[in-house]
Amino acid sequence: MEEQTIFEIIHNMDKITNKLIIQWNKLFYEDLGVSHILILAHLMVSGNSRPSDIARTLGLTPAMVTHLSEKLVRKQLAVRITDESDRRVIYLGITEKGSDTLHKAEEYGKELRRNLFERLTNEEKDQLLSIFEKLNE
Repeated sequence: MEEQTIFEIIHNMDKITNKLIIQWNKLFYEDLGVSHILILAHLMVSGNSRPSDIARTLGLTPAMVTHLSEKLVRKQLAVRITDESDRRVIYLGITEKGSDTLHKAEEYGKELRRNLFERLTNEEKDQLLSIFEKLNE
């Protein structure tokens, strides 16, 4: 495949991702970014987690997780939990309000994806799914 064609594919994938993020930020009036929601989703799935583990899993720097978690704690979407056996170890946990916010964010995300893909025929959706599955092998 030609280098220019690969660049065009990657560029268009980035444009779609950026478009979705911009639309999501306009719809989701919680003063949170996608990275905040990713942390909440991690906490929902994995339970209480050390910030370093969150950073490693999500591909963020520990400093970035610290910065993002400050806002989550301030907005009462997450709490800091001290390890009883080692007071130096701090975990981050999701609150009920954080869980509700995550659910709302996920619903907005589903609607945006539905709107994006409704332009495609069923055959095009099948082709796209097949391509992504192949790329993820």
